[in-house]
Amino acid sequence: MSDNEKRGVFARITETLVGIGLGESFFRIGTLILSVALIGAIIWLARIFFAQNIPAGAETVSQATEAPVLVAGIESIGGDNSFGGVPRLAQVHTTIPSRPREKVIEYTVVEGDTIFGIAQNYGLEPQTVLWSNYYTLLDNPHSLKPGQDLNILPVNGTYHEWQQGEGLNGVAKYYGVTPEDIINYAPNGLDPATIGDFAAPNIAPGTWLIVPGGKREFIAWSAPLGVTRENPASARVLGPGACEPVTGGAVGFGTFVWPASQHARSGFDYSPGTNHWGIDIAGNEGEGAYATDAGVIVYAGWNNYGYGNMIMVDHGNNFQSLYAHLSGISVVCGQSVGQGDLIGIIGNTGRSSGSHLHFEIRAISSWVNPWDVLPPP
Repeated sequence: MSDNEKRGVFARITETLVGIGLGESFFRIGTLILSVALIGAIIWLARIFFAQNIPAGAETVSQATEAPVLVAGIESIGGDNSFGGVPRLAQVHTTIPSRPREKVIEYTVVEGDTIFGIAQNYGLEPQTVLWSNYYTLLDNPHSLKPGQDLNILPVNGTYHEWQQGEGLNGVAKYYGVTPEDIINYAPNGLDPATIGDFAAPNIAPGTWLIVPGGKREFIAWSAPLGVTRENPASARVLGPGACEPVTGGAVGFGTFVWPASQHARSGFDYSPGTNHWGIDIAGNEGEGAYATDAGVIVYAGWNNYGYGNMIMVDHGNNFQSLYAHLSGISVVCGQSVGQGDLIGIIGNTGRSSGSHLHFEIRAISSWVNPWDVLPPP
């Protein structure tokens, strides 16, 4: 049969189907068959393409036996969880309810930690960290060292070890709270029904109690205020660097210059709330420390309470300055110095976390924030 004859037969069949009302159905069936054929061809070509691009030696592992892989919170089989960027499995986000912590936990200090950073991580005030670890830190933020185990309270406040003969009224008053604040704080485990007389409560000596909201004065560990040329002996409690009284000597101008070549903070800032009364100025070991104003040396030597090698200058105008953690001292007791004179060498002595200059300015009865009187850096 020729092509023309075949086309004629097909035309007559089509006319017959249209004549009896089946033409539309015939065209629909034809379109469906053609679509299926095209899809099959695409799948066949895709298989050929991927088969040619499989790396040599690649192993084929049954999907049912592959280990689950967790990627960015999506668990998939065999590690391939998408085709064209569409995940096979829906992401599942688990919401864990936040519950208030009630117990004291232990935290081990690591390199780079600070009192401020630890407190922030646990939602506490820095002084709470100091107050709850007195035997370890001695109220001194510079005492923080890697490897130390710290008590982390669940709330801001203080941590008190009960002593024989103590009374609840006295302890509560010392921390600025009421006896009920201590008794009713559930984590303390005290039973109000059996606590007894507040003057002699049924609390075993050695029991540690959380005092929520409690505060106390810091125990002084640095040089006392008011170490003047007339009374330098007030600093004898600090160590062998205390001087004898001095008559006369240089008097300051009442203005202050930077005591180090670098003018940036490196370490703790001025923070009365954490018992840090000066600023830590950046400085490499061996760099000079300079008198911030003219005056007389009233302390030059070792400090037994964490400052290491320390110098104090009385400026004769109701101000004193202090320079700590020095690796060397270039002056002696009673010596007059001018503003900007070299008095020591920056170092890392005492309770120090690295080479820097701890610098304080004091008035007769208070500390001064150095940032308020030093020139802009």
